[in-house]
Amino acid sequence: MTEALEQAYAEVERVTRHEAKNFAYGIMVLPRPKRQAIAAIYAFARRVDDIADGSLPPEEKRERLEALRSALPDPRPPEPVLLALADARGRYGIPDAALLALVDGGLQDTTQSRYADFPELREYCEKVAGAVGLACLPVYGSEDAERGRTLGVALQLINIVRDVREDWELGRVYLPQDELAAHGVREDDIAEGRVTPAWRALMAYQAARARTELAAGLGLLDSLDRRSALCVRTFAELYRATLDRIEANGYDVFGPKTRLSTPAKLAVVARGLLG
Repeated sequence: MTEALEQAYAEVERVTRHEAKNFAYGIMVLPRPKRQAIAAIYAFARRVDDIADGSLPPEEKRERLEALRSALPDPRPPEPVLLALADARGRYGIPDAALLALVDGGLQDTTQSRYADFPELREYCEKVAGAVGLACLPVYGSEDAERGRTLGVALQLINIVRDVREDWELGRVYLPQDELAAHGVREDDIAEGRVTPAWRALMAYQAARARTELAAGLGLLDSLDRRSALCVRTFAELYRATLDRIEANGYDVFGPKTRLSTPAKLAVVARGLLG
């Protein structure tokens, strides 16, 4: 491995440790080559998110995302994240379609801020998170695309529950519009942070769906080797624990973002290691 490539992998691992509050605890149990490859995928997805969620004008965001798409086949000059990702793609056969879908999801965030119903939302989730699952599959050594995609969608649904306030501040509402209406929740309620019985019922509905998707996605474990399964189970359980905490707090997601403490995360890792 060249010095430039070693530095590139060091950078994507740094990004993952710093930004991936749950993901990093899962991949720590993987062998180093797999850990590096998953970190490269995460760092690329993080790059897409940072552009889409940043403060640039929408047109400039789209230009940068298209430039990122164009750089995927042949990163020149060798920018660290793309260099690490290119090496991981070569070693594990990470599908280009999954990485391009991530860019498509970022582009969608620059043009769409509301979703009429769950099928429309799910299609978006498959781009921004299901695609991450598909990109990771060859690194884990699985061909179970359906469950890999479903697991990614489940984790994104938990993020949506957790990040309602943050998304609102970005001008976005990912909760399906027909479900808001059915539960009698208005966008004014989100703006004002009203935790009403109607809000709790709406969010309990979202949480139940996320749990169903998570259970289905975790069928992926049956196709994985022990360490890969431990990795996936660990970050899935961290997401599940986050959802448990939100539920215990009465679905008040309008204050500080719900986060697990470092000891709580390490306890999840330890339980996995102990079987």
